[in-house]
Amino acid sequence: MVRQAHQAVAQASTAALHGRPKRLHYLVVAAALVAVATLHAQSTIKLASIVPQGSVWDKNLKQMAEEWKAATGGKVAVTVFSGGSQGDEPTVVRKMRLDALQAAAFTNVGLGSIDWAFNVFDIPFFFDSYDELNYVTDKLTPVLRKRMEPKGFVLLNWGHGGWTQIFTKKPVATVDDLKQVKLWTSAGNDKQVQWFKANGFQPRAMATTDILTGLTTGMLEGLPTTPLAAMLFQWDRQTPYMLELGLAPIVGAGVITTKAWKAIPEADKAKLLAAAAGVETRLRDEVPKLDLNAIEQMKKRGLTVTKPVGPEWKTQLDGLAKTMRGDSVPPDIFDLAVAARDEFRKKNAPAKK
Repeated sequence: MVRQAHQAVAQASTAALHGRPKRLHYLVVAAALVAVATLHAQSTIKLASIVPQGSVWDKNLKQMAEEWKAATGGKVAVTVFSGGSQGDEPTVVRKMRLDALQAAAFTNVGLGSIDWAFNVFDIPFFFDSYDELNYVTDKLTPVLRKRMEPKGFVLLNWGHGGWTQIFTKKPVATVDDLKQVKLWTSAGNDKQVQWFKANGFQPRAMATTDILTGLTTGMLEGLPTTPLAAMLFQWDRQTPYMLELGLAPIVGAGVITTKAWKAIPEADKAKLLAAAAGVETRLRDEVPKLDLNAIEQMKKRGLTVTKPVGPEWKTQLDGLAKTMRGDSVPPDIFDLAVAARDEFRKKNAPAKK
């Protein structure tokens, strides 16, 4: 087809030489050039993420990029910028709004800066298992996708980040112990910072890309993160204690700007969404296993795993979770999540004899 378009240009020029009217010649040439430009049209997408290069998330993003290129015959070209090279997640969101970047793979932090509804995944002790999390996520997806649309973003897929534990410089056993720790929280989420302060904690808001510096200088004494992330970013070298708490999952998602998505031909979109869904499926399977393996690897290099002491972990943090409704999470989203979670638990409750 490209060759045919180029031939049309040549034929138009030949026709002019044989005395055809100049106006007709120009029209034919213009039409042929438009055909060539259309056939060569390419969507160039810059995709940013803070995930470490070579990590399971990075590999999956680059695999998706190759699949998008193959599925569209090269019409969609994706360049992946990993390792936080484009800045922290709120910075990436701002760059996407300026069209300096067109896509991203976000964690809860970036998603929450787009819409506070995504803070639902930060509620402490809200989920009991990956199966429960997946069920609730699937139920919330249509609503969350719709909330993103007027903000100029399209939700492509979900991606597991693992399950949050508490990593600290000194041992932590009780809730009161944790309240004495200068604890990392994401910069730009003022509601979350105020929520921590109001409940007696010592939050230190900073970019994810500054965590290692904060730990090294003593500005931070601990952080909630997943074992896999702690190992890959080497945060565990500064925080040799892990409180095995299962606080909350890290929920990630692939996001593209509406402008970039609209530029992609409709016929190609289903193939791109299928490739994005493949990332979601693989991460659901791989990340939980890698999280457990990371704990074993970090133990070999000095990590001490401790258990929470006292019933206040569940009772107090359950109470704190309820304060997030309407404060950190929109009431309707909070209620939808609770309803979906309770529905899952009812369906999967052990049968009574």
